[in-house]
Amino acid sequence: MSRNETQSQAQTLTGKSPRPAIIVSAHMLAEYSIFLEHLLVGLADESVPTALVCPTRTSVDSVVSGTADIIRDSTIDLPLVRHLNGSILIEQLDKFRPSILHCLCETKASLVRWIARQLDLPYTLMVSFLRKPWTRLSISLDRCARVIVPAATIAANFTHLHPHFADRIIQINVGTFTGDDIVCFSEPSHLTSIVIAHPLKSVTDFQNVFSAARSLIIDGYEFLLAVMGEGPAEGKLWKLLSELNLSQSVTIIPRLQPWRSVVASGDIFIQPQPVYRFNPMLLEAMSVGAAIAACKGGVDDLIIPERTAVVFNPEDEVSVRATLQNLLDKRESARQLARQAQQYVRENHSVSEMVSATLQVFRETQTCSTSKTFS
Repeated sequence: MSRNETQSQAQTLTGKSPRPAIIVSAHMLAEYSIFLEHLLVGLADESVPTALVCPTRTSVDSVVSGTADIIRDSTIDLPLVRHLNGSILIEQLDKFRPSILHCLCETKASLVRWIARQLDLPYTLMVSFLRKPWTRLSISLDRCARVIVPAATIAANFTHLHPHFADRIIQINVGTFTGDDIVCFSEPSHLTSIVIAHPLKSVTDFQNVFSAARSLIIDGYEFLLAVMGEGPAEGKLWKLLSELNLSQSVTIIPRLQPWRSVVASGDIFIQPQPVYRFNPMLLEAMSVGAAIAACKGGVDDLIIPERTAVVFNPEDEVSVRATLQNLLDKRESARQLARQAQQYVRENHSVSEMVSATLQVFRETQTCSTSKTFS
């Protein structure tokens, strides 16, 4: 193909609507369901044909718009027939005729790299975690056109560990819809409610928050604290609540769907420990207008002290208590903090901008694929 013919084909692809096949994991469906729903609906509104490739034993009813094709990545879930699974998956994708692959979870990176090679397609990879130096990531220099990150901290981390991909990194903020009102202390006569959404992996993650809550209750403060999460430490946490005599004021609930409604029920949202991935629940708590109490560290781009959140030291019970007491005592200040956080989300995390930026990446990737130049 001559250079002029290549440029002509690139111009044709630039104007042609992309046909993305979006590959997700069970983790993505559980943790980022609202983000995925917004992305799929946005692509449908732009009349972009889309396929969603997801694990066999997962439900997608809550996230899929009616126009997305559903493809399961493991039709026969047995180790000895993985080759057959791969053949079936490629056959299904061939019928859809994707123009680009869009991988939304690092755990699917090796699968997407293999699919891209089989179908001779470019792909994009979303990285939502801070990666450790010793962890490996299967990524193709030839076919991975863009690495999409939802936060600047993740971009810096990925650039440090994978400098040869630095010119392919692009930040696209996760989009959501902001409420018209703020939920923080919107009903003065109601019992104050506090929500924590955090994996139940370690008792120490909650020790200081629970101790601070006990201290506040002893001093006469009244509230209900709901911890939403699942994990191996749940039994020990129930025991700790009993020992602290908090069973009447603190409860643990499983991950509920849609979990945005649980987050929206809280006047205050607490992130008790640094989170080393982009935290969609923190974003949603800000979008509905809850007052945020959190700690810095990890992926903390959303946590701007005194603008979007009040910050405490998670290792210091006194710091946790003082932060919560200040929110409880100064309700109008807490509402103002919630209003500022909601406005920050409105200005920086719109769904329309997320969809527009993603589509732009898809179109640019299609163009680059004709010349195999992704830098």
